[in-house]
Amino acid sequence: MPATPLERAEHFVWLTARVLEQRRFAYHFRNGPADAVETALSAYRNDDDGFGHGLEPDLRGTVSQPLHVAHALRVLDEIGRCGGQRAERICRYVTAVSTPEGALPALHPSLRGFPVAPWLPLVDNPPGDLLATGPVVGTLHRNEVWHAWLFRATDFCWTVIETLDKSHPHEVMAAMAFLDHAPDRPRARTAAARLGRIVREQRLVALDPERQADPVAPSGPATGEPFSACDYARTPDSPAREWFTDAEMERALDCLEAGQREDGGWPARRPPWAPGTLLEWRPLVTIDALLTLRAYGRLT
Repeated sequence: MPATPLERAEHFVWLTARVLEQRRFAYHFRNGPADAVETALSAYRNDDDGFGHGLEPDLRGTVSQPLHVAHALRVLDEIGRCGGQRAERICRYVTAVSTPEGALPALHPSLRGFPVAPWLPLVDNPPGDLLATGPVVGTLHRNEVWHAWLFRATDFCWTVIETLDKSHPHEVMAAMAFLDHAPDRPRARTAAARLGRIVREQRLVALDPERQADPVAPSGPATGEPFSACDYARTPDSPAREWFTDAEMERALDCLEAGQREDGGWPARRPPWAPGTLLEWRPLVTIDALLTLRAYGRLT
């Protein structure tokens, strides 16, 4: 096996990853072209301007879904191509599938008949959900996209986040995807500080990830995953970084570094429900781990 953590991760990616993750890895760490990433992503785009085909590994099938769109926007944001006609097409799709309050459901009923992770409920008239709405709205704001759909969707995010009194880790991360880039920065910092208190009070974070006795609340999708400080504060400039002391953050980063497996990848930390999905998640998680370590100066 190669010697450095990055080289080991690269070996893992070439052995196991989908073309999209191979192209993303090359873009982030080997000066690969953005065009190649966008070309790989385009294979998941549908005629309705949404994305499907298992882009988010826990949702199978061909049809477009809001969670797929959130994933696609993140990829486009990474390569600096989350604007113009690309954003306009995506906004047309999210407008068409929004709930009456102007938000996005986690799952659109069109997914019925295709396999989906058992912790993601599929109902006929789904309500608006922060899991999809927060990341989509946050990424569009980060790229200074303005569209009529954003006004009500932004209000939805504020209302949900500012009235939360109980949550789960995935919802908190979706909230931070919005708060990290919401235009009203003072309001975002106030809401983030309140959310941080909920995370600590409800023990939604393992402050010492190496201790098995340090529990994480077993609620929300994909239960059983340990969440650490760097899962919430993926970059030092995130408002979530203020939730943790320097010592707590260093412990989390130490644990993240130590989590690299012998094959070079990081564990997916998700309940296995289908053989292929866990294999597809690991390269995604591996790239996220590398980006977080680099953001904190832990990766050369």
